[in-house]
Amino acid sequence: MFQVFRNAWADPALRKKLLFTLLIIVIFRFGSQLFVPFLDPDAIQSMMGEGTILNYLDVMTGGAMSNGTLFAMSITPYINASIIIQLLAVAIPALERLRKEGEEGRKKLTMITKLVSLGIALFQSVAFYIGLRNANAVYYTEGFDGVLAAIAIIACFVAGASLIIWLGDQISRKGIGNGISIILYAGIISRVPSMVYNLINQIQLQPQNWVFVPLILVIYILMIAFVILMTNAERRIPVQYAKRVVGRKMYGGQGTHIPIKVAMAGVMPIIFAVSIMSLPATIGWFFGVTAESQGFWGDVMRFFSQNSPWYALIYFFLIIAFNYFYIAMQYNPVQIANDLKKNNGAIPGYRPGKPTSDFIHNSLSKVTLVGAIFLGIIAVFPIIFQNLTGLRGLSLGGTTILIVVGVALETVRALESQMMMRHHKGFLE
Repeated sequence: MFQVFRNAWADPALRKKLLFTLLIIVIFRFGSQLFVPFLDPDAIQSMMGEGTILNYLDVMTGGAMSNGTLFAMSITPYINASIIIQLLAVAIPALERLRKEGEEGRKKLTMITKLVSLGIALFQSVAFYIGLRNANAVYYTEGFDGVLAAIAIIACFVAGASLIIWLGDQISRKGIGNGISIILYAGIISRVPSMVYNLINQIQLQPQNWVFVPLILVIYILMIAFVILMTNAERRIPVQYAKRVVGRKMYGGQGTHIPIKVAMAGVMPIIFAVSIMSLPATIGWFFGVTAESQGFWGDVMRFFSQNSPWYALIYFFLIIAFNYFYIAMQYNPVQIANDLKKNNGAIPGYRPGKPTSDFIHNSLSKVTLVGAIFLGIIAVFPIIFQNLTGLRGLSLGGTTILIVVGVALETVRALESQMMMRHHKGFLE
């Protein structure tokens, strides 16, 4: 990977793109330090309870939410909008047609996604403001001053979300890699120093936990290697195309394959599962109910807290269920079989039509199960480890590693493809 970046830096055009990407990241991090007026950062940080959706969003925003800065909403509205549009594209024929129209259709879908993301950003900003006001984190809440403060806070949050989408577009157009992914990557990486600092503080309070430091390093190295292995793993279904004559030329006759990625759903199932598992704690936070509360609702909060043995079990099975759901939305074995038939392609040993679609469906189900178990292990293991050792702040370690490694591999592949397009012989050697 470092060799690829070194070779890319030697190319003037790619060096310019790398510097532009770094500039956008610097602007993003600068905006993450600009405090929104009329807010009390100390009061906001006290709101970030463990296991709530706010704690999850704070990790995804690089700590911008807990500090009440301009980019507090970060890229999460766009991610949510992308998920919604992908799901609606299966149910709404008009959106499905746009997805099949090629480049122009994708541009229209992207524009629709941006508009939906602005609506989600507005909704989240209003909801976050209400939570901040209820937690006494807003300086002015009454009278005309309160109205002006509310407008200013909500406008800053929405403007920050809009600016991040624009910055991501600039990286995609003039930089390297997917802009949205790069910004998400930068936000997560920026949290690493504070997470390490908090971990060191916990170990200093309990010196006997120093024995876990080498173990944590080894575990994270193994997790990164495991994620790289499973991210690149794929099941290849062989396909043979029949020969056909068009005019004076003969086409087909060659063999190829259909790649089915083991982790094709990426981090989406984990995001879905985290949203569901954090919902009770988030609702309880709004109504002032915590795991320390007594009565029925206190028992519910304790059941869904990360200290509960049931939390990891339910979380694991939710990830498996959402992985199957997401793959079912993305892959249609019947359509793949029909496309093969139209192009005179066939899977050796299987007749075109239903036998082919059944074989693809069975292969997809097996690969999906392996990918779902992989995601579940990556997401649940840090929670189990923290409950066994008593060290906090590691519950999202698996998710962040999955995102960071995935974006890094995607960026390296983008660099390699751009270098290959420049036809530098031996450039990657």
